[in-house]
Amino acid sequence: MQPETSAEFDAYAESYDEALALGLSFTGETKDYYASGRVAWLAKRLAERKHAVRSVMDFGCGTGSGVPFLFDGLNAKMVHGVDVSAPSLDIARATHTRDGATFAMIEGKLPPTFDLAFCNGVFHHIPVAGRHSAAAYVHEALLPGGLFALWENNPWNLGTRYIMSRVPFDRDAITLTPPETRRLLRDAGFDIVRTDYLFVFPHALRALRPLERWMASMPIGGQYLVLARKR
Repeated sequence: MQPETSAEFDAYAESYDEALALGLSFTGETKDYYASGRVAWLAKRLAERKHAVRSVMDFGCGTGSGVPFLFDGLNAKMVHGVDVSAPSLDIARATHTRDGATFAMIEGKLPPTFDLAFCNGVFHHIPVAGRHSAAAYVHEALLPGGLFALWENNPWNLGTRYIMSRVPFDRDAITLTPPETRRLLRDAGFDIVRTDYLFVFPHALRALRPLERWMASMPIGGQYLVLARKR
């Protein structure tokens, strides 16, 4: 991740939630709905693979709002959040004091430590030239056979593009299509396990949400998950 990414999110450390809520108001849901949905979906996929999770790296954790969901939804014992924004990490440390929660700047390489790496909506903020090194950083930090759950905004979904246009720090982001994300991870040394698409229906159509599990292979969801395995 590059310095310009750090400066962008340093400025939003105190107002990130408000800026994000402005965009998500279009869907009728809060960020917590999506955070819990991502982790619940991932937990099912991990259970299918019998992949037990003890240690998680939250790559691009920001102010740490996703950390409680990773603990509770995955039954993790340790969650280590990393980011390039020091002010965001200061908020994370002050807010999330749970045993096993730690936070640090992205600096140098981490030794193979984690069963799982989790990332949500980060790579579209990383300059294209720095994306390979970011994926390689995650690869290095995983134990052999560890999994990388990379969630990204789906640029093929018109609603997602509209929401991003309403969020100040997302307006100029360079999105990644699912094939681009899979290629990025393969180039960093991962094998692709699967790609799923989630969040098709807004709150107004929530009665249809039980159908989403049958639509996960269709590239129409607002976000997608690429699950990849360290070789």
